[in-house]
Amino acid sequence: MSTFRSFAEFYPFYLGEHANRSCRRMHFIGSTLVLAVLVLAVASGQWRWLWLVPVAGYGFAWLGHYAFEKNRPATFKHPLYSLAGDWVMYAQMLRGKIRF
Repeated sequence: MSTFRSFAEFYPFYLGEHANRSCRRMHFIGSTLVLAVLVLAVASGQWRWLWLVPVAGYGFAWLGHYAFEKNRPATFKHPLYSLAGDWVMYAQMLRGKIRF
């Protein structure tokens, strides 16, 4: 198991695990759905919708890894860094720094 001393050290590895555009797109869809569910839950006061957050986020991401990237998600070995990586990659995709 690889050990990373910081997120800055981990992130290049994370990007390497997301080289396939379709996999990145699946992550982007899942993350967008997570944000939509959070907005829906807060705006409506219906907290029961929050169970969809991990389903949408991990479901789309893991499908992207298994169907397109053909690797095991980093979430299983590096859960916190992977979660941070998801959102950094999402922001970079929105800003056009990573190809969508």
